[in-house]
Amino acid sequence: MAASNAGGAGSVIGDTTTTLMWIDGVNPFHVFHAYIASIVAFLIFGIFGSIQQDKYQRIQRDSSIEIKINIRKIIAVLLIIAGAIISNYLLDFPAFGVWIAIIICSSFCITPWDELNKAIGGAVFLMALVTAASLMPIQDLPKASWVSTFILGFVSSVFDNIPLTKLCLKQGGYDWGVLAYAVGFGGSMLWFGSSAGVALSNEYPETRSVISYIKHGWHVSLAYVVGFFILMGTLGWNPHTSHRKEQNESLSNEVSLYHLKQKTDFFKSSF
Repeated sequence: MAASNAGGAGSVIGDTTTTLMWIDGVNPFHVFHAYIASIVAFLIFGIFGSIQQDKYQRIQRDSSIEIKINIRKIIAVLLIIAGAIISNYLLDFPAFGVWIAIIICSSFCITPWDELNKAIGGAVFLMALVTAASLMPIQDLPKASWVSTFILGFVSSVFDNIPLTKLCLKQGGYDWGVLAYAVGFGGSMLWFGSSAGVALSNEYPETRSVISYIKHGWHVSLAYVVGFFILMGTLGWNPHTSHRKEQNESLSNEVSLYHLKQKTDFFKSSF
């Protein structure tokens, strides 16, 4: 879970949270510096996790069974990613390209439609969380800062990082790379905090034991904290301007009103 979330934190097609940012209009290059924190975090949880794995089951020589790569499935994955990217840029609707790619790939690759039975419940639940998040009053949220973003990393592990990302996008004013790392990798501190955790817990229900997860995955929390402050120490907090047209127009109107007030005050003082 930690590896998948750390690896996807700096790419708009690498994680659900960064994909949400991209769909909402965030520049893909504005999340790339999240990899600085991800690399640091990986060096921590990767080492401790490898030691734990080696104690659980020692590494063995590869078996003699020949592993065959399914080229058709690799092509299907590449087409789905390409479809999402192209349709997002041309139509601002990545889901259209994804489904077109899935339909095309179904002609030469067997599609496991039975997996929908496992995914529908989780998808509906996540949509409900995102909808609930969109109803929250933005004016009552803490102001965007590196402190609030750091705290959001811990909140994402118990609240799920997708609705948190939706809230932050609606609020605006964040350093998107720092936020991508915080809510993306921060969600790894518990199984419930990320899509990767929810997906793996469906296959391995024992993951849902919070006490066991924290006991054996303590190094993930340590990695999150160290990676976050390394990122802060190297690049600092650099919030981006609004990526939404209506927010930019609102900001422009506020600036115009400010200048108008300045001119009015000047004429009043002159007379």
